[in-house]
Parts: sequence; structure tokens; C-alpha cells
Amino acid sequence: MSVLRNLEQRLSGLVEGTFGRVFRTEVGPVEISRRLTREMDQNVKVSLSRSYAPNEYVIWLSEEDRRRYDGVEAEVADELAGHLLEHARAERLTMVSRPVIEFGVDESLGLGEFGIETRVVKLDQLPDDEPAAAKPAAVRAPVAPAAATDRAVFETEGNRFTIGAAGAVIGRSSSCDIVVSNPDVSRRHAQISFDPASGWTVEDLGSTNGVVVNGGRVDGVLRLASGDQISLGPLSGRFETR
Repeated sequence: MSVLRNLEQRLSGLVEGTFGRVFRTEVGPVEISRRLTREMDQNVKVSLSRSYAPNEYVIWLSEEDRRRYDGVEAEVADELAGHLLEHARAERLTMVSRPVIEFGVDESLGLGEFGIETRVVKLDQLPDDEPAAAKPAAVRAPVAPAAATDRAVFETEGNRFTIGAAGAVIGRSSSCDIVVSNPDVSRRHAQISFDPASGWTVEDLGSTNGVVVNGGRVDGVLRLASGDQISLGPLSGRFETR
């Protein structure tokens, strides 16, 4: 529920005054966000190695509810799209593009009623499957698998965070496994993961200021070695296996 409360706080602060009308309607953005995530989960398409979530959504409202969103539709849609991206990352779902959210009117709906239509990507339209780490932007020498080392440490700003085999998400959000306070770090900035066959990896979770390993920017998933320097925007830390 904390994610939804944060979403509501961000939405309510977008347009002073205008949102006073929006939150008087029975169809609030937080209620819509719950239905959007449920529709995403129910319309996942599974290919050989990935689970693809729909990336196009239409929110059908009554005419009266739609009028109450006049002037703030773009801002609401952008926040809802960001919420869907966070949900997809948390559930390890692939999206072929940033979610596109539209509002429409269905005259059969009454005040407080709404519907969600998803446009699901067909499997034959999906990009060819390939290993998640096939296209790292940061180039490095091959690293030997670390199957026997399933514990690691991330040290930053004088703090040492132990990471187990389940991995860790790093960011400002209180829901992260490693919480940092630097304002230039995204709420869910990066994820460090462990696989017994291939070892440790780091992934940029769509952060604003990016992830850099040993001076090379990470685009996708990059394998880590003990002693690597990881920068999350201006925040720098050292990764070590144990």
C-alpha cells in the first residue's frame, strides 16, 4: 500500500486546485492503478525465456468522470505509466516500450464505474529472445562464474550492506533492500542479482542518473566481479564477494 500512497501524493501535488475536482470523483487515480496492475498481470504473454506485459492501456470512464480529469490527463497518465513500470520490474516482466495510457468515454458507464482495456502484444510480434546480458553497454573482460560465492557486500558512504543469494534492490524507496538517502538516486535505482551458474550481475532499473561500473555505463544487465566500483548517479560504492 505504501507504493499506492506515494503515487496518490505525487498525483495530488501535480496541479494545484484542479485536483480538488479529480479526487471528488469515485474513480480516483489510485483505484485505477490497482486495476491497471491487475490487468497487466492477467494479460502477460510468455515466450521461450521472457514474460511480456501489455504496454498499451485504455481507461474507460463515464462522461462525468472523464470531465473531472480535464486538464490533468497527461500528468495522471504519466504517473500511472511510471507505476506500471515499477510493477513490471518488481514482477520481472518485460515491456517492449514505456506504457501508453489513454482515457476514453463509455456512455454505458455510470458515475464511479470504469473499465480497463489492454492491448496485448502478439507473440509473433515480439523481438527475438536472447539472454538478458547479451547487450551490455559497459564492456569488460570475461569473469569466471562465482557459483560458490553466494554472499556479497556493497559498501558506500561508510556503510556496508550484506547481499544474500536473493539479491538486492538499491534506491531511496523504503521498500528497497538497500536504502540510500542521496536525492539524486532514484527510488528503485538498480538491482544486484545472483545466479549459481553465472555469478553476480547488476541491472539499471530505469533510473534517472544511470548506473556506471568501473567507468562504463550499464545498459541492461552486466556481470560483476569482486572489487568493482559501482556508481548510482553521484553515489559511488564498492562491490565485493565473500
